[in-house]
Amino acid sequence: MSTSFLSEINRRVILLDGAMGTEIQKLNPRIEDFPNGKEGFNDGLVLTKPDWIENIHKSYLDAGADCIETNTFGSNQIKLSEYGFGDKTIEINKVSAELATKICSEYKDKPRFVVGSMGPTGFLPSSNDPDLGNIAPDTIINAYFLQAQGLIAGNADVLLIETSQDILEVKLAIEGCLKAIEPTPKKIPIIANITLDKYGKMLLGTDVQSAYTTVSDMGVAGFGLNCSTGPVEMGPSVRWLNEQGELPILVMPNAGMPINDGGNAIYKMTPTEMAKELNSYLEKYKNIRMIGGCCGTTPNHIRELSKILNV
Repeated sequence: MSTSFLSEINRRVILLDGAMGTEIQKLNPRIEDFPNGKEGFNDGLVLTKPDWIENIHKSYLDAGADCIETNTFGSNQIKLSEYGFGDKTIEINKVSAELATKICSEYKDKPRFVVGSMGPTGFLPSSNDPDLGNIAPDTIINAYFLQAQGLIAGNADVLLIETSQDILEVKLAIEGCLKAIEPTPKKIPIIANITLDKYGKMLLGTDVQSAYTTVSDMGVAGFGLNCSTGPVEMGPSVRWLNEQGELPILVMPNAGMPINDGGNAIYKMTPTEMAKELNSYLEKYKNIRMIGGCCGTTPNHIRELSKILNV
């Protein structure tokens, strides 16, 4: 399906899904719901509560999403090791991708794609921090290599490196993905998504221009922004990316800027408001070929986004 995915984004704007974590929290999971009682191990629910993940996937597909992201945001080997599942990296990613693939196959109205979600390791290899920066590049490459192997084995159509806060880690993740893709007959596209704050900077100060220049010639099929802010704050960076006229752009904002409410992040941008903002981007920036939602977005947000793509 990889060729089909690339041809689809050339033909029309593709709609990804919304948040997974907040949808899981709505189900009020208990400690015993997680593998080995590892509370907060959301990715592990594909093993113990696969019906939960299936229903979340279906809710987004029913809302009009063209793609669903695998429940593997924290399933690189480094993150899985924190829960004692590092040796199950390939297996967990394969199971997650197979589950998403099975759900997509049930929808016959239009092409549906499985996007392999690959979040950060929790380390910052570019930094001088004695803890967060103390990791060998090969360790990061291998962590993503194993994750990509599992996602590919489970028939993911795309690999999405997302919510990235250190551009060196993005480079290493791409290397790991390319290493996993190389021996396979299925050449799967890679999309690199970075996360910028409201000032347009990654966590360590890298701006969108530097980030894009660093990875755009590494063989990625798309580049984009997700998380941290709502669509409004992404405006200047999206405009700059569009001006490059090179790679297809993916825009996946939060449902507005998070508001701290008693230690909890609250997202107040309504589905209608978010659709209005992204629709204005689509009218102005023709290189945006993929949109979706990140933190705080729900099936209702995706439903409204689907409406602006199908008028």
